[in-house]
Amino acid sequence: MNHALIVIDMQNDFCPGGALAVADGDQIVAGINARMVGASAVILTQDWHPPRHSSFASQHSGRAPLEVIDMPYGPQVLWPDHCVQGTAGAQFHPDLDTDNADLFLRKGFRREIDSYSAFFENDQSTPTGLEGYLRSRGLTQLEFVGLATDFCVAWSAMDAARLGFSVRVLSDLCRGIDHDGSMAQAQDAMRAAGVTLV
Repeated sequence: MNHALIVIDMQNDFCPGGALAVADGDQIVAGINARMVGASAVILTQDWHPPRHSSFASQHSGRAPLEVIDMPYGPQVLWPDHCVQGTAGAQFHPDLDTDNADLFLRKGFRREIDSYSAFFENDQSTPTGLEGYLRSRGLTQLEFVGLATDFCVAWSAMDAARLGFSVRVLSDLCRGIDHDGSMAQAQDAMRAAGVTLV
């Protein structure tokens, strides 16, 4: 068996009532739990920002959430403060079966750079270490689920495909933000990168 289920950011702040809520984000938890059964490995990623993270709109005078600014590593969407280390919002959704996880991967913990992807920071070059973990375990077939389809799921899936993994995104077990056409753009980009959308 060489199939890993990678669960992206199923955290309170991305679910209804959270600081950066994705519509119906909590509705996929039961399906994700069921999908864990039979996977060779389950990896849970966790957005884990320090206070005053540079991607927070609150850190940029006169800027609002969902505005885009230029950072040293490229364009960056500004977000509401979310998934701050140690807060309830950063914790996994309480119904998520975390006991089945082989690995917890925290990302976005460097104050000066955001990290959508489970594989790289947003500079597209600083690795998280996930690639090495998967290769050392012989896990070559990856399935992605979680939040949000058009940002962290898409970036993770495209990086995985670029690294040579076989990649599927299970669309019914993802939910998106869909700001200004971001969902369609992400789906097109994933297909172009060789990701299979199921």
